[in-house]
Amino acid sequence: MKKRLLGMLVALGLVAPLCEAKEPIKIPLGSGEEAAVLYVYPAEKSSGVALVACPGGGYVIKAKDHEGFDFADELNNMGITYGVVDYRLPKGQSEVPGDDARKAIKVMREHADEWGIKKTGIMGFSAGGHLASTVATHYDQASRPDFQTLFYPVITMNPEYTHMGSRTNLLGKNPSKELEEKYSNELQVTADTPPALIFHCTDDDVVPVANAVNYYTALQKNGVSATLHIFPKGGHGWGFRDSFEYKSQWLPIFRDWLSRR
Repeated sequence: MKKRLLGMLVALGLVAPLCEAKEPIKIPLGSGEEAAVLYVYPAEKSSGVALVACPGGGYVIKAKDHEGFDFADELNNMGITYGVVDYRLPKGQSEVPGDDARKAIKVMREHADEWGIKKTGIMGFSAGGHLASTVATHYDQASRPDFQTLFYPVITMNPEYTHMGSRTNLLGKNPSKELEEKYSNELQVTADTPPALIFHCTDDDVVPVANAVNYYTALQKNGVSATLHIFPKGGHGWGFRDSFEYKSQWLPIFRDWLSRR
């Protein structure tokens, strides 16, 4: 019904036609059946910005629709070339997801001339937010994202306020203190960490809002540009869903922030 109405309005010249995302380009990030894959939606009229998304799922599954593919039309309409990385799950190897996400950043940059890319950022949700913030704090120069956008992210591995499922799936049941601190990304922020936009909800009972607050505080202390929006309710895992009552608030903020990259 909505599409039919939109089509009528376009035909009457009352609204401009939207650029709908086409089928993505599928780029393997390794060899073998279990290799990670980057799904890319190039923008028809590039703004010069690219964004790589890391869906969440506690490092045990990946919510690739509402925390991945569903953003494609929105971002392409903004002139942003968009990629969703179907990263490998750690399965006892904590470095694996980060290796895949960093490779995805590099692939975007390898196609910079073809897709009109000048800056590449990373976006993540829940455990994918941990992955995105890991890439934003553990990188070489070729894989450093230009910016980061995090939705209700797991940030820390500190058992006092982490998401324990993500922690166990990434690090194992009894990780060393050194490994715990390595992947507690609030401890890894430096003055060179990319600028950040962060969304969370006060009533998130899956990933405590302290993850977002403490990461924001670490960014601020290191002089990194950061914006944090905490909504009073909404829980966890809303992604691009229309059912989230604050979508009409976060989406314009998101658009405006990205337009300034």
